[in-house]
Amino acid sequence: MKASFLFSLGAFTALLATSCPAAPSNPRPRVIVSSDIGGTDFDDFQSFVHLLVYADRIDLEGMIASPWGAARNRQENILKIVDAYAKDYPNLRTYSDHYPAPDTLRGLTKQGGLDSAGLRGWGERTEGSDWIIRCAQRDDPRPLWLLVWGGIDDLAQALHDEPSIKAKLHVYFIGGPNKKWSATAYDYIAREHRDLWIIEANATYRGWFLGGNQTGDLANAAFVREHVKGRGALGAYFATIADKIKMGDTPSLAYLFGATPENPATDSWGGRFVRAWDRPRAVFDRAPTAADVVETYAIIDLVYRPTGPAPAGAQANLVLEWQTFAGFADDAGAWHFVVSPKDAKTWTYTLQSTVPGLDGLSGGFTTQMPAPERARQPSTLYPHWWTDDPDPAAAESREPGARHISRWREDFLRDFAARMLRCTSPRS
Repeated sequence: MKASFLFSLGAFTALLATSCPAAPSNPRPRVIVSSDIGGTDFDDFQSFVHLLVYADRIDLEGMIASPWGAARNRQENILKIVDAYAKDYPNLRTYSDHYPAPDTLRGLTKQGGLDSAGLRGWGERTEGSDWIIRCAQRDDPRPLWLLVWGGIDDLAQALHDEPSIKAKLHVYFIGGPNKKWSATAYDYIAREHRDLWIIEANATYRGWFLGGNQTGDLANAAFVREHVKGRGALGAYFATIADKIKMGDTPSLAYLFGATPENPATDSWGGRFVRAWDRPRAVFDRAPTAADVVETYAIIDLVYRPTGPAPAGAQANLVLEWQTFAGFADDAGAWHFVVSPKDAKTWTYTLQSTVPGLDGLSGGFTTQMPAPERARQPSTLYPHWWTDDPDPAAAESREPGARHISRWREDFLRDFAARMLRCTSPRS
C-alpha cells in the first residue's frame, strides 16, 4: 500500500504546477501563530501538527497561547505538541535543514492573555503581546505574518502599546467564532487601527473541511485513518485528538504557500478574498427585536442604562441562545454587551445580572449574510482590510468564500499526506 501511494504521489507532483497555486519563490515568510489551543475545539491541535510538518517552509518566530475561557497556562498544550515533534525531528531534519530544533520551538512558545479584553478592547501587556512587538521591531525587510487562530486580544494589546508595528504586520485572522469571543478587541482594532493589513476570514476557512473532493481516502475521517494515524509521533497525536479532519486554522498557513500572498485577491490553498467594505457595527440604545436586521459577523453593541445605584461588584451577562457573554459597565454607568453573531438567523437573548434594573431583560435581532454587492463597495477607511467573498458562487454549504479553499482539497490533502510520511522514516 505504501509503495502504491508513493508512486501516485510522484504523478501528483508532476501535475502540481497546473492543479494548484504555485509556491512562492521569495524568501520564507516570517510567522507568529496565536492560538486558543485548549479551548472547546480540537482543530487547533490538528493545525499545530500541520504547522510543524511544514515548519521548514517558514521562519517560525513565535507560538502564542491566546485567551479562552477560564483555562490557564495553555502554552502547555503547545509544548506537548513540540514534545511529539521532537520524536519525529530526527527524521524530519533529513528532508530539510530548515526544520527548527525542538528546543528552539520551546523558546518561541509564549503565554498570551489569560482573559479576554474588557470594554476598551485592550488591558495589560502580556508575554505574547510583548513578543509580537519584539518580533515586529526586528531589522528584517520581510513583513511579519501573524496568524490568529483564536482571540485577537494579544494583537489588540500589542497595537495599543506600540502602534508603529502596523507597518510590519500582515494578519490572517480566522474570525467567525474567534471574533465572537474577542469582540471588544476586534472592535478596538476596527475603530482605532483601520490601516492594519489584515485578512478577516469569518467563513472562508471552512472550505478546509467542507465541500471539495471528499471521496474515498479524502473523506474527513478516512484521510486521518489512511494518511495520518501511525505516521510518527505527530500523526499519533493528531489521531488521538480526533478521528476526522477539521483543521479550521490551517488555511492561514496554507495561504502563505500561494504564489502571491501579498495580493489576497488571487488564488491560494488558504482562500481568495475581496476588499472589505466598511466594517459593520450596530449600536442599540434600546432592546432590539427580530425586526432589527444587522449583517452576520457584525459587531453589535447592546447598551443598557439601568436606573438606581448598582450593587458593589456588580456583574452582568448576556445569554445569547445557549452561550454567555460578559457585559461591561462604562464610566457613566451604562452597561455594554458586545457580540458578533456568526450565523444568519433570528436570535433571542436574556440578561442575567446582580443589577436589579438589568436582570431578566430580553431582546432579539436578526442577522443576514452580506449581500454580494458589498464586494463592489471597498471601504476607503480600511485600505488594507480583506474579507470573505460574498458572491453566492464562492459559497460552500452557505459559508461565504469557502469554495475558494474547498476547490483545492485534493491538492492540499495529498501534499499533507506526503508531509506526514516524513515523520516515519529518514530521507533515503
